[in-house]
Amino acid sequence: MKRLLATTLMLASLGAFAHDPVYNKETIKVLQEHALTNVPGKKTTMLTVDYAPGQATVPHSHTGTAVAYVLEGEITSRVNEEKAITYKAGESFYEPAGSRHFESSNASQTQPAKLLVVMVLDDKAEVLTPLPQ
Repeated sequence: MKRLLATTLMLASLGAFAHDPVYNKETIKVLQEHALTNVPGKKTTMLTVDYAPGQATVPHSHTGTAVAYVLEGEITSRVNEEKAITYKAGESFYEPAGSRHFESSNASQTQPAKLLVVMVLDDKAEVLTPLPQ
């Protein structure tokens, strides 16, 4: 009986770990990047973010404005003090410049997800800056 209880507890704890997000494994592919000649010092970047099941982007901020469109699957996003929202394929969301993006993750543990993101940011800025832990 003790062995059955111990095995059940061990399997339950493994199940909990299986749902923790996997950071820094998503695939980010820059599709285009262009200087904005009508806005000196700024650029626009178009990229895709591919998430395998359970993957997430590390909590981060953006110096620029971002518009994201879910191409495939479902993405859970939490920006600033807002509640987390899960967006489905065909839905989009907006992030103002300077936002803190506490969650950007594949909502599924079994299906992939993919985002298309268009950003306007300073010409020397990185796409994202990890938040301090």
